[in-house]
Amino acid sequence: MPIDSAKKAATSKSAPEYTAHHLQVLEGLEAVRKRPGMYIGSTDGRGLMHCLWEIIDNAVDEALGGHGDRIEVVLHADGSVEVRDRARGIPVDIEPRTGLTGVEVVFTKLHAGGKFGGGSYTASGGLHGVGASVVNALSARLDVEVDRGGKTYAMSFRRGEPGTFSDVAGSAGAKDPGNPFTPYEQGSELAVVGKAKRGVTGTRVRYWADPQIFVKDAQFDVDALVRRARQTSFLVPGLTIVVRDERGLPGTPGEDGPHEEVFHHEGGIAEFVEFLAPDPSVTDVWRLTGSGTFTETVPVLDAAGHMTPTEVERECAVDVAVRWGTGYDEKVTSFVNIIATPKGGTHVSGFEQALLKVFRKQLEVNARRLKLGQDKVDKDDVLAGLTAVVTVRLAEPQFEGQTKEIFGTPAVRAIVAKVVEKELTARLASTKRDEKAQAGQLLEKVVAEMRSRISARLHKETQRRKNALESSTLPAKLRDCRSKDVEGTELFIVEGDSAMGTAKEARDSEFQALLPIRGKILNVQKASITDMLKNAECASIIQVVGAGSGRSFDLEAVRYGRIIIMTDADVDGAHIRTLLLTLFFRYMRPLVEAGRVYAAVPPLHRIQTVAQGSRKGELHYTYSEAEMRRTVAALNRKGRAIKQPIQRYKGLGEMDADQLAETTMDPRHRTLRRVTLADAAAADEVFDLLMGAEVAPRRDFIVSSAGTLDADRIDA
Repeated sequence: MPIDSAKKAATSKSAPEYTAHHLQVLEGLEAVRKRPGMYIGSTDGRGLMHCLWEIIDNAVDEALGGHGDRIEVVLHADGSVEVRDRARGIPVDIEPRTGLTGVEVVFTKLHAGGKFGGGSYTASGGLHGVGASVVNALSARLDVEVDRGGKTYAMSFRRGEPGTFSDVAGSAGAKDPGNPFTPYEQGSELAVVGKAKRGVTGTRVRYWADPQIFVKDAQFDVDALVRRARQTSFLVPGLTIVVRDERGLPGTPGEDGPHEEVFHHEGGIAEFVEFLAPDPSVTDVWRLTGSGTFTETVPVLDAAGHMTPTEVERECAVDVAVRWGTGYDEKVTSFVNIIATPKGGTHVSGFEQALLKVFRKQLEVNARRLKLGQDKVDKDDVLAGLTAVVTVRLAEPQFEGQTKEIFGTPAVRAIVAKVVEKELTARLASTKRDEKAQAGQLLEKVVAEMRSRISARLHKETQRRKNALESSTLPAKLRDCRSKDVEGTELFIVEGDSAMGTAKEARDSEFQALLPIRGKILNVQKASITDMLKNAECASIIQVVGAGSGRSFDLEAVRYGRIIIMTDADVDGAHIRTLLLTLFFRYMRPLVEAGRVYAAVPPLHRIQTVAQGSRKGELHYTYSEAEMRRTVAALNRKGRAIKQPIQRYKGLGEMDADQLAETTMDPRHRTLRRVTLADAAAADEVFDLLMGAEVAPRRDFIVSSAGTLDADRIDA
């Protein structure tokens, strides 16, 4: 045999066959269980919450259409979750094409529902028709009850398959996904299980997430659920949403028993903006509303059952609430049919486009009064200090993916831009005394932001980072390090002169710099930017860090690899640490986000054992009362005598240099606590509660938490 022929024969024998028999066709809900990430994004806690949003959004869509005014979400102790509404109830009659009841169609058929142009919903959040059926496919058990026509109908599913569970009424596990299950074989049944009161309609869906799909530690996030419920109650005025947690999980508000929160707001998105705004106001909340129409070609199911391309006219309603404050952070939250679009889309693009156009035109008109010159504002100047909620409502919007994070209908950009341009121009050009005064202040703020941006850019272009030996502008009290390697250097912000004296001897001057501060710095949560920059301690910290502040903060220019807050282990030290963290959080947030801010953890106690014979005395440092008691008990069991009294450190100045270096500053032995921003929104709420201008919420927090305080920890 020729060599080439032999090679071909060997290749043909070793290559596996690939025929149509190797192709796999997934029927019905099999595709969902095979590739759950395509439908819910992930199989961890985020995916678990996405399933819950799908069921909640179906109930909200009913309320959005004027059907029902109350939704209840219950996290049961057995791991299941239930969503109840008082809307029209899922249809229970037979759907003609499938021969199935409406309930079974909704929960077992992908891309089936009332939101595909059938006239049931003019605007809704669930547009892909896979929400309820996907949740059903990924549930070990799902029970649905519907009140309609004076009757209560019920149906159960196991991993998407309809059937019946052999539940034992009255037992502790009356309803359990592990109970014996019998699937329907001939035909499914929507059973009538009771009577409903006259005129009462609604739906109750309870399901158990399938442990075969979701990771073991996936849990419902009650904080995210509460935030979403509050947000939805703003977006649908008059709707009451109840969140009830019966799980009793440690670390949750319901750990000591069922916990319930009720949300109801009549003010709509104007009230939502006031809730979201983090700073004092420059303007009132302005409501910008309007609508527009556009045409698009969509496939429509004709009488013969074929999808035919048809040109339809759509109406898009635009409702925007805006409010400018004294700060520089922007907070633009957007929604389509009350579904959040955290990554924006065409509606946000149209909004920002109109903002910039209107402000440029108004500044041009007022250029002489504002002494504008030839400079032009950009988008960041206009967005500084803005809190806005942008909502649009339309039938069958286009989203990018099932998770609906980005809105994609192209025609909406121009509609939103037109509405915002018209309404905002009317506000800024108003002749009413109050509105005219606010418009003047706002234009001055935008011009000030523009000048600040230009000044910062020029400064950045002309200045170069200088080390301590080259710089004559750094504070005299700074004890800088010698190393120029930013990654390996550390800046210790030290409380008080006494601690500073010890720290100078304890530090490694090669890579550790020291900056002392006197007492408690300014509370920047309450103060204006001007007051903050005038404060000597705040200005020194910003100057030494070397990267600016606010929107002009440049992470690349930071002079040190780590910023370490080193305060006393007492109440005053904790307060000073909180004030410093507020400064970093408010004006140098990228530094915190990058994980470069730390808190030193000095010891609370020094335990010294008595020398016995040839055995030398030992030193033990402990960091809490409980650890101290455990250490003492362990030493007593070993027969070691302890020198009394045990030293309790109330300040860093009480340590000598060797002790401070060993316990708090030497990288080989110390403990540092990294400050992170795992949830920036939650952190912002905590800082506002602890350090903000509103006294009443802080007082309520102190009163409600007083019972959990350990009185022995107070230095008195």
